[in-house]
Amino acid sequence: MTRSLTLRGLATVSFFADDVPAAKQWYTELLGILPYFERPDSQNPVYIEFRLGDYQHELGIIDRRYAPQNASTTPGGAILLWHVDDIESALATLKAMGATDYDPLTRRGDSGFITASVVDPFGNILGIMQNPHYLDILRSHLKSHPHP
Repeated sequence: MTRSLTLRGLATVSFFADDVPAAKQWYTELLGILPYFERPDSQNPVYIEFRLGDYQHELGIIDRRYAPQNASTTPGGAILLWHVDDIESALATLKAMGATDYDPLTRRGDSGFITASVVDPFGNILGIMQNPHYLDILRSHLKSHPHP
């Protein structure tokens, strides 16, 4: 009998914003890329998606009008941490762009794991992490799936 995996990987991380065009501008500046998907169109988006990182995970930003009925409008709940290569620089950039501290820069033991999180200008928690395990997995993946 083959066991299927329950959680296979990130499909989409959804953030909510009252002002999707402003969120689009802020995240485009932060990420250095335009969203690859916008609905209904680029002039009046209520939903946008960016593809990020080594595995092209999706970050979706949705007009808060479409949030689940009981969704909180204040930061809280789960914190998703995105791997970054230089957490201090990434944190400084986020704060210079108007993000505010949520969880300060924290060294997690002596093995190289460092985390921090901020609240973006739209009320979402954006977590960042220097994660040696992420880099190990990436190297392993690249060995077994070399690019031409």
